[in-house]
Amino acid sequence: MKANLFKGLSHPVRVRILEVLAAADEASVTQLIEDTGLEASHLSQHLAVLRRHNLVVSDRRASQVFYRLSFPEVADLLSVARGLLAQLLHTTQEQLASTAALPDLGQQR
Repeated sequence: MKANLFKGLSHPVRVRILEVLAAADEASVTQLIEDTGLEASHLSQHLAVLRRHNLVVSDRRASQVFYRLSFPEVADLLSVARGLLAQLLHTTQEQLASTAALPDLGQQR
């Protein structure tokens, strides 16, 4: 089940959709198209994956469909992931900086 959860998160567009939904109580398909820049058909495919993995739920009102996160913990998960990525980037930058300080052994002949 955990692997399936991460399959739902395994595409940058789906993560972007979840980020948009985490920032609002809900969003219409029209709003999601504007916020993601996707064509309706591509957005629909990604939303289907997110629904299949129980990350989002939808609600039809007249001719509009609105989406929201299935659980508030999805927003928490995204926040933790952002924090972890920031730490990883910081560590990588430190490693690059320390490598740059090493002498170039290829030039010493």
